[in-house]
Amino acid sequence: MTTTRDYYEILGVSKDATEAEIKKEYRKLAMKYHPDKNKEPDAEEKFKEISEAYAVLSDTEKREQYDRFGHAGIDSRYTQEDIFRNADFGGFSDLGDIFGSIFGGGGGFGGFGGGQRRQGPSRGSDLRYDMTITLEQAAKGTETTINVPRAERCDVCGGTGAKPGTSPKTCSNCHGSGQVTHARDTPFGRFMSTTTCNVCHGRGQVIETPCPACKGTGKIKKVRKISVKVPKGADNGIRLKIRGEGEEGSPGAPSGDLYVVIHVEPHDKFQRVGNDILYEQLISFSMAALGADVMVPTLHGKVKMSIKLGTQTHSILRLKGKGMPYLHGRGQGDQLVRVIVKTPTKLTGDQKDLLKKYQKLENGSDMKNPKGGKGIFGKMKGAFEAGI
Repeated sequence: MTTTRDYYEILGVSKDATEAEIKKEYRKLAMKYHPDKNKEPDAEEKFKEISEAYAVLSDTEKREQYDRFGHAGIDSRYTQEDIFRNADFGGFSDLGDIFGSIFGGGGGFGGFGGGQRRQGPSRGSDLRYDMTITLEQAAKGTETTINVPRAERCDVCGGTGAKPGTSPKTCSNCHGSGQVTHARDTPFGRFMSTTTCNVCHGRGQVIETPCPACKGTGKIKKVRKISVKVPKGADNGIRLKIRGEGEEGSPGAPSGDLYVVIHVEPHDKFQRVGNDILYEQLISFSMAALGADVMVPTLHGKVKMSIKLGTQTHSILRLKGKGMPYLHGRGQGDQLVRVIVKTPTKLTGDQKDLLKKYQKLENGSDMKNPKGGKGIFGKMKGAFEAGI
């Protein structure tokens, strides 16, 4: 569940609202739409929506990211669990029955102080892996293998946590349910909350004789090799989700997911601007004046580019389709070539003479050679290209 409505609009506050104002409005709306108080069909969804908005706007880092990039800044950096992790919901911090349903009753998320509802074995935690690639790899796509340390089921005890030959015992505190229900009186009324059993930690069983390999946890740390396919057009900050490659879940529960966050290294020649590539090409004075064909490097190999007669320095020439491929789409951007005219600093005698002749002809004289031959432009081009 991730809303697309403006978070400030959801809470009814301005974008410069203080932390206290945001908290005040959240508590008012939370009380109004709490499913224990409001029996309207959409009350629970509204409660989740305002809670998500509050979780983002009450966190300085998340709020700054949202103010800069909107929902794209949140979705590209945070999972649903990240959004709610460590959020201070005040008097609503124990409402696991509500917030647990946001994640389908899954475990592995401790952002509500152990207050989420447990419905059977808990799902494994998600993992994050930061991966750095080159701009060329981002343009062409790449497949590589990464080493991910994660918790996996213990091979010795089969994940039970008990020493081979022994068995776990039913927890006497929760009677095997893994959860304990409490009643709590708050300024808003009496609420029932379900928390994880603090004796068996939600397993419903206790280990009297722990497995020597995993120390009773049922899991051991291993480094797993995982293949990652980076699509063409990948950019900084995109997340690749690999299902089931996170931490091992409790027996009978699914594993978490692995999120691979892509970082593209800066390039020494090219600069990426969206799906376009910016490149600077040095040319000589004579090339700019007379025109020429030059070979220009691109992410897809060298291509011929024509410099028109009279091209000015800092002119932008476009190489169609030589930029970055569109991510998850057809086509690709262009390469924009900024032409930089190199002014010669050291001139030979012949070059100086030619420039002086050119300077005299600049005032309107006919610069063509009526008798054939190279003429002044031809001589200049040969002299300058030889010296630059």
